Amino acid sequence: MTELLYQTDAYLKEFSATVISADAETRAVVLDRSAFYPGGGGQPCDFGTLEVNGITYPVEKVKKQGDDVLHFLGGSEPLPPPNSASFGTLDWARRHELMRTHTALHILCGTVFRDYGAKVTGGDMDPLKGRMDFEFETMRGELVRDIESAVNFEVQQRREIRVKILPRDEAFQIPDLIRTKINLLPEGILQVRTVEIVGLDLQADGGTHVMNTSEVGMVKVVDYKSKGAINKRIYIEIE
Repeated sequence: MTELLYQTDAYLKEFSATVISADAETRAVVLDRSAFYPGGGGQPCDFGTLEVNGITYPVEKVKKQGDDVLHFLGGSEPLPPPNSASFGTLDWARRHELMRTHTALHILCGTVFRDYGAKVTGGDMDPLKGRMDFEFETMRGELVRDIESAVNFEVQQRREIRVKILPRDEAFQIPDLIRTKINLLPEGILQVRTVEIVGLDLQADGGTHVMNTSEVGMVKVVDYKSKGAINKRIYIEIE
């Protein structure tokens, strides 16, 4: 089992770990602990480097498999043997941009849910841009401008972001914890990680976020589209 360091400290840029296993065919290494986010919930995985025995490997992909996090290493050097000490370094500029984007999408989700009661039907992101789908029957330019203004107002409120890991039963006593149309949490999940934008939004989420909405920057709604009778898509970019 890999200890998921990013779940409790999204600002950890470097970390030490021990190699648990290595697969030469896929060039995937499992560590006992990792700050690399393995992707999920629309947030892409982290990139960076892993230094072992004087060799620096590029981390080209990270993926969660069961309780393990697989780190796919580039280069042609032989993979490190189990029990090797390693030192991981994240591509921090990219990670922080993804954190800002992810928090911006939560602000968007929180304002739309508060003001219009619309649930999320999908979403995706890249550094400093993303999109989110909502249950709206109609969407007009005026409505989109109102949403953009509301989002940036919340950014400027300098709201704190709090992360907690709760027992499943306790977490599901929180009203509207799941803001997606479909509950994506499997029954076997015994602990639920929650992300709260204090005074605005509280929901289950496994990704990484900034500590305060003021870190997000200016949010611009750059486009919107109809994706169905009651499914409308909003595209944002972060400045």
